[in-house]
Parts: sequence; structure tokens; C-alpha cells
Amino acid sequence: MPTITRRDAITHLGAVAVVGAARANDPKHPKRIKVGQIGVGHAHASKLSVYRDSPDYEVVGVVEPDADLRKRAEDAAPYRGLKWLTRDQLLETPGLQAVLVETRVRDLLDNASACVNSGMHVHIDKPAGESVPKLKGVLDAAARKKLLVQMGYMYRYNPAVVLLREFLKKGWLGEVFEVHAVMSKVIAAPERKRLAEHRGGLMFELGCHVLDLVIGVLGKPKDVTAFNRHSSVLDDKLLDNMLAVLSYPRATASVKSSALEVEGGDRRHLVVCGTEGTFHIQPLDNPAARVSLSQARGAYKKGTQDVKFPKYTRYVDDAADMARVIRGEKLNDFSAEHDLAVQETLLRACELPLRD
Repeated sequence: MPTITRRDAITHLGAVAVVGAARANDPKHPKRIKVGQIGVGHAHASKLSVYRDSPDYEVVGVVEPDADLRKRAEDAAPYRGLKWLTRDQLLETPGLQAVLVETRVRDLLDNASACVNSGMHVHIDKPAGESVPKLKGVLDAAARKKLLVQMGYMYRYNPAVVLLREFLKKGWLGEVFEVHAVMSKVIAAPERKRLAEHRGGLMFELGCHVLDLVIGVLGKPKDVTAFNRHSSVLDDKLLDNMLAVLSYPRATASVKSSALEVEGGDRRHLVVCGTEGTFHIQPLDNPAARVSLSQARGAYKKGTQDVKFPKYTRYVDDAADMARVIRGEKLNDFSAEHDLAVQETLLRACELPLRD
């Protein structure tokens, strides 16, 4: 049974916390990158704690114009002791290089645009609003200014996904003809009511994370067919049972997301089927993989084997990779074309217009 060791994970993922800690004690290590955050209203805004714990970053402050959101956040661990600033104050902070945009989804792109226009690298949480033209405007402006735009899809640096990308790059799975992905959980009534404000339902809120992975494997689809339902007895109109089928010239993919599946987190998965092998990651949040191969490949035998990985903490490797890109040590792994393809496909899967 192959096992991805901690050392293997560091090799695959680049700068992780262990490497960062060593660098922090190295006088030759570059100065910390000054970063701030706009918004605490996003479901993943608490990721700021990752940047506070990282030796790569100095967190200079937080912006939240909504008094109620700020009051609830002030004593929470990710924000405790930080300066609270206006957006202008943050963007005018001497030496600021990067901003995490963690507002409510409807406000993500406007704030990201302001940051890029001020010369800042940005991390934008998911999904990238509801307007493809607005997102393209942000990405185009960033390209002109040679700035990084990093999207907050949470499985990009999952060690099992990183290993899958290596298999695909080496051609070990052959020609991919089929991909399946599921991203579900049970969502309680109060949270359902909030989510029902979004026309895109659970695919927009949750399914986007695995849709990002599917596009990473197969690229932009030729066609997208959506099967979206409200299946709960609750009368909140939330699209809580959603399926998208993506069509390609020689492949198909299915992406499923619901708010109803008991212990749905354990069944979150990504399966990639190729003519020479199958790579099945389940569960995604505590990754394990089952790999089946038509012939031996590297350290992997012919037939089926399970692959274990070290415990994965979301966003640690995203933050480390962002630091390496900002310092010019590497290029961004995800192109603007990829991010646009994800957003356009997501809106089609949610049966939302592309030009709002």
C-alpha cells in the first residue's frame, strides 16, 4: 500500500508550514509579505488565521464596513488584536502587497477590482461573483499590472489532487473519458434561508469547489446540462439537489451537490477514469485515494492500491504558494483562462446568465 509521507507531501506541495518555519529562522529569508483582508462576511473568512500563523506574512489589518459583522468578528480568534481599517486605509498602508477578499459573494469582484487597481495581488474567495465580464475585467487588469489573482477553491492544493495532477501530466491514466465529483452535506434551516438568497443554490455555494477540479482535468466543456431541484420539505426555495453534466468531444463529467446528504462530507469525492487507469479520491477533506492501473507506473503497481496522505489543513499550501508567486519564485499554477472557464461553467450549471 503506497503511502505519501510528510516528506513526499512537502516535495509535491512546495512551501508548507515545516519549510516556512525553517525559513523564519534564516536571516537570509525575505521579509514577510504585508497582507490585509477585506470582509469577514464570507463563509471562509476565518482563513485569515492561516496567514497570521504563516512565517511568510505580516497581517496589517482587516476591513469590515458592516457594523454587525464587525462586532461579531472582533473577539473571534482569527481577528483578535488586529487593526480595523477602512478600505482606503488598508490600500494606502505602506508596503502592502496582497489582500484577501472575503466579503459576501455579491461584493467580491468590486473589492477585488479596487485592490488590483491599487496595485495589490489578491486572493478572491469563491465563487467569483455572478458576472463573467466583471471577473474578466479583474483578471485582465491584473495581467496588465503583472499581479496575481488566486481563487479560493479549497481543494487545489489537497495532496491527493496534487498527486492526481502528476499522474495526468505523466499520462499514467491514459485518455480521460469520464469524471465524477460530489460535494454535499446537510445544511440546517437558518443557513438554508441565507443560501436561498443566491439563485445558484448548492452548486454555486459548494459544487464550485469540485467543478474547479473537473475543469482542471478536462478543461472547458462543450455543453453543460443542468438538473436542478428543490427536494426538501422546507419551503425556502433553495436549490438543494443539483446535478450538472458536462459534455466533451470524447468525455463526460458529472458534478453533484446537495444540502440533504447525511454524512455527506464522507462521500465528497473525485473520480477520474482514463483508458489506462482510474484515480478515486474519497473523502476529499481528509484525503485518501484508490488507484487502479493497467500497468505498473513508477512506484505504483499494476492493479488496485490504496494511497494514504498526511493530514491536510485547508489553505496552508494556498498561502505558501501565493507567497512564492509574489516573490517571483514560481508562476501561478492556475491561469486566467482556467478561472474564467470555471466561472462560466459554474453559471451554466446553475442556469444563471453569463452576462449580468
